[in-house]
Amino acid sequence: MRRAYSVVCAVTAVAAAFVTGCTQDTDTRAATTAAQRAEPRELTYTEELRLSDAQQRLIARCMTEEGFTYRVYRPLTVEEHHPVGYVQDDVAWAREHGYGSRIRAKADTARLGNPNIAYRESLSEERRASYDTALGGGSAARELSAEVPEGGTYRKRVGGCVAESEKRLYGDLATWFAADKTASGLQAHAMEAVLKDSRFTAAVERWSQCMRRAGHGHPDPGEAREAVRRQSQRLPEAEAFGAEREVAAADATCARETSLRTVAEEREAHHMDRLRGEYGDALDTVRRIQRDALARAEKIAGRQP
Repeated sequence: MRRAYSVVCAVTAVAAAFVTGCTQDTDTRAATTAAQRAEPRELTYTEELRLSDAQQRLIARCMTEEGFTYRVYRPLTVEEHHPVGYVQDDVAWAREHGYGSRIRAKADTARLGNPNIAYRESLSEERRASYDTALGGGSAARELSAEVPEGGTYRKRVGGCVAESEKRLYGDLATWFAADKTASGLQAHAMEAVLKDSRFTAAVERWSQCMRRAGHGHPDPGEAREAVRRQSQRLPEAEAFGAEREVAAADATCARETSLRTVAEEREAHHMDRLRGEYGDALDTVRRIQRDALARAEKIAGRQP
């Protein structure tokens, strides 16, 4: 249950509005989904990291050609990029990182320490304006728009080295933007349906019973992590993190014991399949573009994230 449930995001660009950011899945999840459906699978979070790294390298090369310095910057480790989803069943990771509060704090600190921000601030006002134009296209940046299934229109300005990097990876930007936004909207619809799905809610109830036996009376995973967040505001940091890890480990253990994640993935696949009749072309398009982009990214940045 990818986009709605991830809470960890890499800090990889000088301006978040310019560069694609978070990834939100696991290798196991993608492999499971691929086995369930014949359509091209979603990228794993490590594959999306390769895309992000490749885009950063392309931006850096382009900015160098424009006469500026731009550093590829990924302050979080691959392990720290591990997505913390609504259904999290990696017990070992939870025991060490809890729900990822320290990782989020590290990302926030890294955002302030981004060397590209410091470099931009060191420039004169005139050069800074030229830097912004080189990076994102400035006022001349092209506007993309995409109508989405839930209604409404998404818009995005693309230009400069960011646009050039996206073209190198994804090809025609208008096609990619429209397909990606359509797929995101459909996935949001599917996940809303999952939350109301009787098989999923029954699995959540089993999870809740397991948590009560473990001494944590929470009705669902979302409430468990929200309770941890509220508690952390009242406790010293070390004590709060210890409590976070305890609850997160119990959460992951119960998710594994009740197969909550497996049920969630199966029901999401079911509801997505129901949308394929009308939107199958868009879904196939976005997956094809992603796979082609990954192949290009691996030539640029290698296979290891």
